[in-house]
Amino acid sequence: MTSKNYLSMPAIIYGTAWKKERTTELVLTAFAAGFRGIDTACQPRHYAEALVGEALSQLAEQGVAREDYYLQTKYTPTSGQDPETTPYDPAASIESQVAQSFQVSLQNLNTSYLDALILHSPFPEFEHTLEAWQAMEKIQRQGGCNLLGISNCYQLELLQQLYQAAQFKPQIIQNRFYADTGYDIALRQWCIEKQIRYQSFWTLTANPEILKSKAVKALAAKYHQSPAQVLFNYLHQRQITPLTGTGRLEHMKMDLASFEVAYDEAELRTIDQLGLWKAPKA
Repeated sequence: MTSKNYLSMPAIIYGTAWKKERTTELVLTAFAAGFRGIDTACQPRHYAEALVGEALSQLAEQGVAREDYYLQTKYTPTSGQDPETTPYDPAASIESQVAQSFQVSLQNLNTSYLDALILHSPFPEFEHTLEAWQAMEKIQRQGGCNLLGISNCYQLELLQQLYQAAQFKPQIIQNRFYADTGYDIALRQWCIEKQIRYQSFWTLTANPEILKSKAVKALAAKYHQSPAQVLFNYLHQRQITPLTGTGRLEHMKMDLASFEVAYDEAELRTIDQLGLWKAPKA
């Protein structure tokens, strides 16, 4: 089974990790700039999810409807939590942890549903990953979220194993986009076949050499874009939804304007050749 909401995802999503006390301000600024996708997590170590919710409450007071934006959060296993701030009972079963985390997220975010619920990372044992996934499926079955996904999953075999075992198939994978994983080329090709949307994070920070490359600079000059805009636009045309966490309004507006140009296939290939993509075998 799959969700009917795969195409509801914006072209670019605002990420709220590490924003701390500035989270509310920055989410409001991002929304005013034009962002309609927000990513967070029920993980106090790295995210101030309740402050995202404060921004959403202020938007609601301004007349913004919940249906006017896309909202995703994550269940983070205990290995990714600070023991002092874990937002659920770490001694509970994984199924209960997922349910508790989800309820905390709904309260934090002042919402009755999520557009997507993401498993923040696989467990070392597949049986535990599947247990968490099945708990997420229960939430989706009950109408609590529209899409399910997994993050920090860099092994194609693991994703395929989960896909085979799942009743509600993963429709999102959110990974760090960098050279150490070969830019997940094989995994991304398989995701396109299965209509799984690949979301990239650490997209700019991890790739200074890509941004400084001749291919990117040439397209930037040709279309009067910044190198960051070129990379975001390229990823969009290669069926990737990038996350950006910029704290500057100017950069927010530039990121949102990245998609105003359509590169032709020859132009896309010049960036492919930087190691970002390989054409499927005929």
